[in-house]
Amino acid sequence: MRLTNLMQTVLSGVLLATALVFSTAQAYTLEEFTFDDPAKFNEFHDLIGKLRCLVCQNESLAGSQAGVAEDLRKEVYRMLREGQSREQVIAFLTARYGDFVLYEPPIKPSTYILWFGPFLLVGFGGWRLLRTLQRKKSEPEQAELSADERARLNQLLAQKHDHQDI
Repeated sequence: MRLTNLMQTVLSGVLLATALVFSTAQAYTLEEFTFDDPAKFNEFHDLIGKLRCLVCQNESLAGSQAGVAEDLRKEVYRMLREGQSREQVIAFLTARYGDFVLYEPPIKPSTYILWFGPFLLVGFGGWRLLRTLQRKKSEPEQAELSADERARLNQLLAQKHDHQDI
């Protein structure tokens, strides 16, 4: 009887997990967005693929499961259905959320660090590496110890060894 209860509990858990997986996978498909023209659907799909989810940051609106992404997908869908152009949709979203909503923000003074920052960091790192290598190359090699220095070192080591034996 205990085994039957355990099996029922496990089966219930598996069914619940399966239902949750399929319900979330179903909730985030693009099937709810329909267009009369397949080209419009392709434009919609391309556009939401180039817009960043504001919550996830590294996911596009097309791939994100966040509620904000769902809302933005619906907003983009509504705007395209109303006949607004791709440029108008992008202008609306950037006016509201800034250039951050775009995976490829425009090159302008406020985005220079995004576009050129990585190149500057790599260039600075390369420059520092070359300077360090040149400095190491120009430093004199360590000279061998003279006979007097070697005798003094052996004397110090012998004294240290004598103190350890005590």
